[in-house]
Amino acid sequence: MNHAKTQRREGVDREAVATDIIDAALALHKDLGPGLLESVYEMVLAAELERRGHSIIRQRPVDIEYKDLRFDAAFRIDLLVDDCVLIEVKSVERLSRVHQKQLLTYLKLTKQPLGLLINFGGATLKEGLHRVVNNY
Repeated sequence: MNHAKTQRREGVDREAVATDIIDAALALHKDLGPGLLESVYEMVLAAELERRGHSIIRQRPVDIEYKDLRFDAAFRIDLLVDDCVLIEVKSVERLSRVHQKQLLTYLKLTKQPLGLLINFGGATLKEGLHRVVNNY
């Protein structure tokens, strides 16, 4: 797989970025296995993606507005890769529908089209990897 540096720019190939994220997550899960804290997987995945040349923002605060009210840092995005793919990291035995809804809400509020929900808590990563698309 080509791990050439992906620039933060218009027209970035989101699919190539997503593929690289999945590749890194699979390798990480294989090497570390389940059972670590979510924050550990997030930190190591971010470092691996940076090593592969991606731009990473960890725990990016997102403000929301409702009517005439503004709420600073209402939530935080676990990882934002190359300004085009959101990652929500989990380390639970089994994902529930609320986790996918959470990521979809984050995508809508940030007007981002693609997110990956990655659960490192299962025996394999296959059942813990979900692609979420915002069709705003």
